[in-house]
Amino acid sequence: PPGWGPPALRCRPCRVVAGHGDLGKYLTVEQLRDLVRPSPATLVTVLKWLRGHGVEDCRSVATLDFLECSITAERLLPGAEFHRYVKGQRSVIRSPQPYSVPEELAEHIDFVGGLHRFPAERSVVSRAWAKEGMESHGQRAAFHLGVMPSVIRKRYNMTKGDIGLLPNNSQACAQFLEQYFHQADLAVFMKLFGSSFAHHTEVDRVVGHQGQGRAGLEASLDVEYIMSTGANISTWVFSNAGRHESQEPFLAWLLLLSNMSALPWVHSVSYGDDEDSLSQVYLQRVNVEFMKAAARGLTVLFASGDDGAGCRRVPGGNHTFRPSFPASSPYVTTVGGTSFKNPFLVTTEVTDYISGGGFSNVFPMPDYQVDAVRSFLRSAPKLPPSSYYNSSGRAYPDLAALSDNYWVVTNRLPLPWVSGTSVSTGPSGRGAGPRSARC
Repeated sequence: PPGWGPPALRCRPCRVVAGHGDLGKYLTVEQLRDLVRPSPATLVTVLKWLRGHGVEDCRSVATLDFLECSITAERLLPGAEFHRYVKGQRSVIRSPQPYSVPEELAEHIDFVGGLHRFPAERSVVSRAWAKEGMESHGQRAAFHLGVMPSVIRKRYNMTKGDIGLLPNNSQACAQFLEQYFHQADLAVFMKLFGSSFAHHTEVDRVVGHQGQGRAGLEASLDVEYIMSTGANISTWVFSNAGRHESQEPFLAWLLLLSNMSALPWVHSVSYGDDEDSLSQVYLQRVNVEFMKAAARGLTVLFASGDDGAGCRRVPGGNHTFRPSFPASSPYVTTVGGTSFKNPFLVTTEVTDYISGGGFSNVFPMPDYQVDAVRSFLRSAPKLPPSSYYNSSGRAYPDLAALSDNYWVVTNRLPLPWVSGTSVSTGPSGRGAGPRSARC
């Protein structure tokens, strides 16, 4: 959208469209750096100010549009006064006082975050197995006791030959919120469920801090299903410690990608935040990083969330839907969830009632969505009140896959009935991988 990101970047992602002569002509890190690097005046001004305040130890990302330095916030932002605020198990550091930005730096700073806003309370959706709709309606379908790789491969017509065969096939998933996978769990999972197809039994590379405690369910299912549907493909895991405003540090993860010249082609991410819990300047800066990833040819998939449309009450007693981010970003592919109409048969899919979806309240609808969304809004037999959602915003999800009743191995134990759009995102990434690697 106009006004977001460096001007040279605004038209670059639109080069990578089907049928266009430039399809596959992605940018190297060096070419991207030439587009987004700050002006010499900005670099001189910022570095001069830092040195004048005794700050010498700074690290820059490869694209030169971020500097990482250690300096007390009070020195950088006069007027700020920090205190720790605790509620339950959550603890944040914030300044209740207004701050000022040094005059000589003001025009060179993109945004200031993590000072005033308190993270919103997150609702927890508990997914219970429901027995509705178990009739078979006469279909001839395979019987199953929970979704596993063989069920996914049968449902989506994947044969033994549907595995990674090209040397540059590659994929990755990202871990946040102190969630970590264990290689031993992956080995057990493949032993139980991977006998019918060629596969890897270990993640090829972990980037970042890999915790040594108990495995997290979220991290386990992400790794196990991206590696069983995207079978026999080199897989990386980006493990991201720390948080941004008590939430996922998406920007830190994206800057890590920006700093690496060789990366997997496909990135699957199962995490998200309420769109209104983050500042708009932060959302827009994260979008710039998604644009940079797209210009390099990376496919980034995000789960649509497990709160449905995310209904909430706003001041005044009105209700409105609550979109999720980065699911609502126009620069990622967002994956929703489905379930089998009969939970014991490999048959027709219907919408999983927890699957996130709706319209962004921040990002306008891309042109390519307009006709489809207008047609849907005109023809849908029953819709919520129009005041609940922003029908001119970016609509999501972009696609959907099975998200209900999965088997997952975590801490050496096979667990059934695991659900959520987390598990649909990994299988969806499989479809993007081989195509991206051939470009």
